[in-house]
Amino acid sequence: YFKMDPENYDSYGGIEHAEYCFQHYASSDTCLSAFKAPLDPSTVLGGFSGNNYSEASAFIITYPVNNAIDETSKENRKAVAWEKAFIQLAKEELLPMVQSSNLTLSFSSESSLEEELKRESTADVVTIVASYLVMFAYISVALGDTPRFSSFYVSSKVLLGLSGVILVMLSVLGSVGFFSAIGVKSTLIIMEVIPFLVLAVGVDNMCILVNAVKRQPMELVLETRISNALVEVGPSITLASLSEFLAFAVGSFIPMPACRVFSMFAALAVLLDFFLQVTAFVALIVFDCLRAEDNRIDCFPCIKIPSSGGESDEGINQRSPGLLARYMKEVHAPILGLWGVKMVVVSVFLAFTVASIALSTRIEAGLEQQIVLPRDSYLQGYFDNTTEYLRVGPPLYFVVKDYNYSSESRHTNQLCSISQCDSNSLLNEISRASSIPELSYIAKPAASWLDDFLVWTSPEAFGCCRKFVNGTYCPPDDQPPCCSPDEEPCGVNGVCKDCTTCFRHSDLVNNRPSTEQFREKLPWFLNALPSADCAKGGHGAYSTSVDLNGYESGIIQASEFRTFHTPLNKQGDYVNSLRAAREFSSRMSDTLKINIFPYSVFYIFFEQYLDIWRVALINIAVALGAIFIVCLLMTSSLWSSAIILVVLVMIVIDLLGVMAILGIQLNAVSVVNLIMSIGIAVEFCVHIVHAFLVSHGNRNQRSQKALSTMGASVFSGITLTKLVGVIVLCFARSEIFVVYYFQMYLALVIIGFLHGLVFLPVILSLFGPPSRHIIIEKQQADEPSTSSNLS
Repeated sequence: YFKMDPENYDSYGGIEHAEYCFQHYASSDTCLSAFKAPLDPSTVLGGFSGNNYSEASAFIITYPVNNAIDETSKENRKAVAWEKAFIQLAKEELLPMVQSSNLTLSFSSESSLEEELKRESTADVVTIVASYLVMFAYISVALGDTPRFSSFYVSSKVLLGLSGVILVMLSVLGSVGFFSAIGVKSTLIIMEVIPFLVLAVGVDNMCILVNAVKRQPMELVLETRISNALVEVGPSITLASLSEFLAFAVGSFIPMPACRVFSMFAALAVLLDFFLQVTAFVALIVFDCLRAEDNRIDCFPCIKIPSSGGESDEGINQRSPGLLARYMKEVHAPILGLWGVKMVVVSVFLAFTVASIALSTRIEAGLEQQIVLPRDSYLQGYFDNTTEYLRVGPPLYFVVKDYNYSSESRHTNQLCSISQCDSNSLLNEISRASSIPELSYIAKPAASWLDDFLVWTSPEAFGCCRKFVNGTYCPPDDQPPCCSPDEEPCGVNGVCKDCTTCFRHSDLVNNRPSTEQFREKLPWFLNALPSADCAKGGHGAYSTSVDLNGYESGIIQASEFRTFHTPLNKQGDYVNSLRAAREFSSRMSDTLKINIFPYSVFYIFFEQYLDIWRVALINIAVALGAIFIVCLLMTSSLWSSAIILVVLVMIVIDLLGVMAILGIQLNAVSVVNLIMSIGIAVEFCVHIVHAFLVSHGNRNQRSQKALSTMGASVFSGITLTKLVGVIVLCFARSEIFVVYYFQMYLALVIIGFLHGLVFLPVILSLFGPPSRHIIIEKQQADEPSTSSNLS
């Protein structure tokens, strides 16, 4: 409003001039900017009500920086370098200057979000490493026998646990290495989630294998004990691992990049981990058993302890079950066997599932930017201030492709909004949509280069479209060369005295320029500076609104009509505004038979949320379907496969319910977590179901036997390992770790444990499939009679 010159402040009339320009920003020459463009106060002022711009308590300054489509181009590198220098200047010089005047300043650049996310990805490395170290420490202790002071240094399995963890890390590194070699980039989510996932699966298998070996009679030779242990638990480990592998592998066909890449990395990591578990880890168990039997110290196997007679042998041969195993056998399983307890368990779990289905409809799509950023990020203040103060949202562009401006085409009248234009034209419809901003998310009518061009060329605007006698462009009388700044009055006897308007009414076709006139005068309009004599010049407002490449053919390939979204405060507002703009453009394209699409700078980030629910549900359904098929093929039992599927569905639904309760939004991170939850939930279910299938007795007895044999391994292998690791994550500096990793993982572990070790055994005791053990015994019983008959 002061032509970018501080000296003009007093000479123009100070604050009174600004208040005058608030009302006359488009019509008064003294209010046009230094580059001759009008400035709408509602787009730059904030903290006012209605149109009382004088009440404004905040304003925003925007520096447009030229981008380039090609990221490697010199132009783009210049823009990024400028933005980095700008942020440094704002932090080091502008911020202290502003704060010394008791004002506040917040700032952002286009590359700020990416740079802050990079900074955040390293901010919590210590927390993540601590989380894994705590899990490693627990695993090393959990694999050992019941602690006895006299033989602890021999019976502990720290070295075996550490070796198992190294195998897990090798499987993750193998997956990352393979996909890196073929050019697939890993992401922050992958490096944080996949080790957690594979560790959950791997540690569970480690506990199950070690405990299966411990259960074998000591009088058998070591190779037989290992063989019997693999016969006992190998099928369920194979079933669980193949189910997870297939679930993730099928997920790699999903179009959402974050989910697709995660599924690819996870599938290979789980497969590699399975192969290492049943080969290398089994070999390591053999070495550890030989070490223990030879009385060698754990972690220092070169040091051998002299045997103290029978006490040592007794300690090895008579292995008492651990505390967890005794709890499962003597407390947990008998309580779940009570009829009243069963009814309560089934009722409570079904009720929570039904409630979760109702709650899940409240989950919003999106990812709050404040959560993603480090808590000390300068962008936190920027997002808070734009939400609190600004009265319009981001700029919204409606881009029209292949606009035919020839006289034969109706496109001009289908787009414009002045006289003789169609009542349902694009610009008229945008204007109508802006009158219901709560539905359309459009704040105001669009700035139209086409309307202004048609007015600029009309004979009534005699100060606008003018030509010299030789046919070249003649500017308005108050602009050079017609008038020099110190000349008064302008244009009376100067070089422009012979200028005439471009057209008379008789030159126009239905008050519109002909194809040739449009082609010739459009560049004039886009280069014309606005002034008091002609405020419609297009240079300030529309110089980048029209793509003139190839326009001579009568087709303008692309042009845009600019308006603004309403203030967008929540993630839901961004998603809904994008959806509303898409629907509006689609409707107008169908009505006018013109290709129209909307664009705003934030669309690229929020497009994923338009169908995030569909992507999530397809991903989950595909993973569950894959697991069901694998279970069916491996167990040959439709009954048990259906029970596993039902429990997995309930776990996912309950996790969605908890997300709704905690206010966790649906986005790439939470979808990845949901897919991962299916993988971990399989571990909670499959081993219990397999143990139930091969046990003998009635359903109640088999359910208790399955809990006694597998319950402790599943509980210590997944539940406790994950709990100790997850609790460390609550100390993370980044909000995203606390919300999407600590809260979601904690919910997953608790829900998985309750379903796998409480609900599933009760369901099996009520509706479980028949035993496989009976068939084996029958065959064994039939064999002698058959042989005797033959003899």
